[in-house]
Amino acid sequence: MATIKKPIILSVDDDQQVLRSLKRDLRNQYKNDYRIVSTISATEALAAVEELKKKGETIALFLSDQRMPEMLGVDFLEKAKVFFPKAKRALLTAYSDTQAAIKAINDVQLDYYLLKPWDPPEEKLYPVLNELLEDWQLSFRPEFSGIRVLGYQYSPKSHNIKDWLAANLKPYQWVDAFGEKGQELLSLHSCNTKELPVIILEDGKVLTDPSLPALAETLGMSATAADDLYDVVIVGGGPAGMAAAVYGGSEGLKTLLIEKRAPGGQAGTSSRIENYLGFPSGLSGSELTRRAMAQTLRFGVEVITPRGVEDIRIQDNYKILTLDDGAEVKSRAVILTTGVQYRKLPAEGADTFAGAGVYYGAAITEAKACEDRVIYVVGGGNSAGQGAVYLSKFAREVHILIRRPDLTSSMSSYLIDQIDAIDNIKVHGFRQIRKVCGDDDHVQRLEIQNLQENTTFETPADAVFIFIGARPRTEWIERGQIMTDERGFVITGRDLTTTAERAKNWPMERAPFLLETCQPGVFAAGDVRSGAMNRVASAVGEGAMAIKFVHAYLAEQ
Repeated sequence: MATIKKPIILSVDDDQQVLRSLKRDLRNQYKNDYRIVSTISATEALAAVEELKKKGETIALFLSDQRMPEMLGVDFLEKAKVFFPKAKRALLTAYSDTQAAIKAINDVQLDYYLLKPWDPPEEKLYPVLNELLEDWQLSFRPEFSGIRVLGYQYSPKSHNIKDWLAANLKPYQWVDAFGEKGQELLSLHSCNTKELPVIILEDGKVLTDPSLPALAETLGMSATAADDLYDVVIVGGGPAGMAAAVYGGSEGLKTLLIEKRAPGGQAGTSSRIENYLGFPSGLSGSELTRRAMAQTLRFGVEVITPRGVEDIRIQDNYKILTLDDGAEVKSRAVILTTGVQYRKLPAEGADTFAGAGVYYGAAITEAKACEDRVIYVVGGGNSAGQGAVYLSKFAREVHILIRRPDLTSSMSSYLIDQIDAIDNIKVHGFRQIRKVCGDDDHVQRLEIQNLQENTTFETPADAVFIFIGARPRTEWIERGQIMTDERGFVITGRDLTTTAERAKNWPMERAPFLLETCQPGVFAAGDVRSGAMNRVASAVGEGAMAIKFVHAYLAEQ
């Protein structure tokens, strides 16, 4: 989580002795609520002010001496005002400079001037500053302290960064680069719109259009394996993968988890899971992911993300994985838990507007941008229902499109009841999108077909969220190397020997273990497996079960 930073009181005086006394008195009175920053140089102070602005800090009060060799106090305060226009400004003056101070109050909106010396501070310093700070607090709204993403709302690159940060449970603030605040930040950090998206980190560091692995490394995540050999490597960080990681780590196996995008998988993007055992009030996918990741790391499991696997080959009973950066990782056993992904919308224009109004899942990421807008949800499964319920809190209208007559055959009854009770959600049966239309790089209209009447019509739309089908993430697996069914799901266990043709691919005398693929020591669990139950609870169970079979396999070696 981003830390809450205290506002700053910044004082400048070229006299070391005076500054030391001022700093002491300020700390005695205000150190619990403010950070006290002091310097003898007005030039250094201005440089510090700019740097503090870049880091998202807040200055509540400037307190400056009037007569300084580098510049007059009123000039310093005027220049500092550019960076923190709402900060209060007070001048420290000798009696002989009071006329200049009075003139500054009128000319540059100085808030107050104080005479030196100010002893005792309880009478001559604190009452004035208390009043200024109380007045400042009335209009103070804390700056966001954390990652800021500057971009264009309908940019696929910006969407990709936002979606990745959200999936990895990294709090961030979205800033429209073309709005007033966005333009201010771009100017402050000397960036331009050609470099979007721009990521501003909490320490003020700026990344322009970063790759996800580069961003991950910058945020302290690892995209590189630390060792060459592991007992078990788990490919995929959904519920099955994290369950396998927890059990592998807790049972003493040297375990590596590789996740291509973000831990949690499809379940991690769910706004609400209400039928998971042990959580009567339900929990969000992000909360389940957070808890699972905490357990995974607690048991010493190494996690690298975002990093994909592009190939797996067997050599002398070792499984060698080639990663998408060309690096290789060797393991004694492998568990495939890559899960599934939503199918692409088979409509004209859908690919054109992907990330610019057409979103696959991503209900949580883009919900705020849908405020008071008309949106469409395509799909009739639980993920679609959960997404629609969540989006209905922001959008003016939510329309669910399904090819079937209603939701009863594909969605849990508790979700159907919730949807029926929400006024701004409408379910449309026998409907499919034929064409996605728009101008200025984002979705504006949909051409929808009524399958029952075989008619089409156009309707305004601001965004489309796709939750259709389940395509296994097995495109990287070389066909024949690991057996899959006609839809691409991995075949395991007894299904490997149901026909003589399939049995030819099993090389050992013993029967394959329940979750074992046609390659001994390579297992599959969760939604990627042919015949899986497609439930979070069953995926978790299979992930845990896979570790039992890993132990049995390793005992044979």
